[in-house]
Amino acid sequence: MSTLLVSLSGLTDSDDADRARAAAFAAELDRRGVPLTHLVQPKGPDGPLRRGDDLVRWIAGRVRAGDDLLLHGFDHTSDPVGAWQNGSVPRIGRRTEFGALPRHEAGLRLTGARRILLATGLSTDGFAPPGWIASDGTLDALADLGFGLCADETTVRATGGPVLHARVLTFRASEPWRGERRAGERRRGRALEQQAVRTAERGGLVRLALRAKDLRREHRVEAALAAVDAARGAGAAGAVHRTLFPAAAPAA
Repeated sequence: MSTLLVSLSGLTDSDDADRARAAAFAAELDRRGVPLTHLVQPKGPDGPLRRGDDLVRWIAGRVRAGDDLLLHGFDHTSDPVGAWQNGSVPRIGRRTEFGALPRHEAGLRLTGARRILLATGLSTDGFAPPGWIASDGTLDALADLGFGLCADETTVRATGGPVLHARVLTFRASEPWRGERRAGERRRGRALEQQAVRTAERGGLVRLALRAKDLRREHRVEAALAAVDAARGAGAAGAVHRTLFPAAAPAA
């Protein structure tokens, strides 16, 4: 049987309207019996998340009801550690915070991110790197720190264990669409649905990833829900990341 994973990122940097849209989207998934995985960035432009924040309380409630939580980087800065970067290490951008970090520096940021997350009352042993790109050093650091799984652009892997190969499906503007914006959006939505169906029919892992800003566009929400419905119709069952590897610790 195929498995369907739906994730949402970007709420740390969002406003109340974005969070209301996220709640509405989650409710639509609830009606379909599909849980949501929250990719949580613990530090935003206004500082770290704190226990009692509206967002933290909402995510905690969702996790208690069956959703999942993955640590999603630290603060997505363009210069994560600063002084360590030199001419021999490629500079990275906000979307790929962990895309080029060596082992030690990745460990420092993961430790800081986990500390902030724990202070909010949330916890997880799963990680999804910003931009879905994790350097080899990041993978080593995740193992050092006892993380159970990492979800990147093309795989979901248990630390020191099995690797599931499945490309994440997104609405990222960098995808190779051409032509007039509205027509391109329609094609993107149809392609997303078709990819989800093909993967489900093969019995594969369907990974649908949205950002908070995607929910600002009604046609993207409609396309995402159509992809969810199509995948379920092709035999995919909604799940969360921790159920892929039974040894993974549950989020709390």
